[in-house]
Amino acid sequence: MSLREFGLQNVPRVPLAFLPTPIMEAPRLSAEIGGPKIWIKRDDLTGFGFGGNKIRGLEFLLADALAKQTDTLVTGAGPQSNYVRATAAVAAHAGLHMLAIYSGTPPPRIEGNYRLTRLLGAEIRFTGDPDRASVDGAIEETARELRSLGRKPYPIPRGGASVLGTLGYVQAVYELAEQCNAKGIIPDAIVLATGSCGTHAGLLAGVHLLHLPWRIEGFTVSRPVDEVQRRVLSLAQAAVELLGFTSKIASHDVIVHGGFIGPGYGIPTPEGAEAIRLAARSEGIFLDPTYTGKAMAGLLAYTRAKHFKREETILFIHTGGEPALFVGEGNWLYE
Repeated sequence: MSLREFGLQNVPRVPLAFLPTPIMEAPRLSAEIGGPKIWIKRDDLTGFGFGGNKIRGLEFLLADALAKQTDTLVTGAGPQSNYVRATAAVAAHAGLHMLAIYSGTPPPRIEGNYRLTRLLGAEIRFTGDPDRASVDGAIEETARELRSLGRKPYPIPRGGASVLGTLGYVQAVYELAEQCNAKGIIPDAIVLATGSCGTHAGLLAGVHLLHLPWRIEGFTVSRPVDEVQRRVLSLAQAAVELLGFTSKIASHDVIVHGGFIGPGYGIPTPEGAEAIRLAARSEGIFLDPTYTGKAMAGLLAYTRAKHFKREETILFIHTGGEPALFVGEGNWLYE
């Protein structure tokens, strides 16, 4: 199936990322854990706005925003949000105003993604409520406020988890399938951190449409497993239908593992720190404490429990997030 047959060529997109991002084998990491053959899809190297997975979906969202003649992108999350930082970069690049809404109150230090978002010129507001969900209503309320002032806002949900935003990873599956074919790789499973669910949903929809035998296995880093399963299935099915297909994704294809969030979203865990050290010291690859570190911790634990078999090939999606390594003292990283 070509991209045209895939239906993606009919959806407007503004190229931002440097694609395709490479895939690399991680033999020393595989040897360290005595497990399956591990490959890593380096979507930390998308190359725009400090990289990361969020750029793929923003290519489609920006095209839609420009078609609607918006003047302001409105989104939000926590102060260390990769998505808010990436959206601020997109806004600056496109000559749009950016309004970032953060949960809670201003942090005591300007660092990590928060520093980058401010550097990019975003207007920043705080909800005053530490609950991350407080951002959701604030995004819509802010959009209404801007419309009343004659502005043309384009509200984007937390993490870009919208049907249009999932298309970035539907397209990534096509890209990945070509790369695997060229290298003679047949992945048994694609492993990733699942947060706002758009990346997982896009991968699931793409694998479904291309009839690939790959399992998509996510480790939730922010929400209960049952909520993630519902969100992923809903977004993936909506993406399939947006592209003009009528086939149904089976609920049993939505594979989500829990147990690695720790005390809460964005809070480092000892297991995540172990995984970050292991990836750094075996392959020279930096993972982050919020997403990829916890997903890699899950991969390690599930390998030790024989869920992932030694003879399997696992492709780990590196979704970026490295600015989080530059927050706080970082003592949790070291043994």
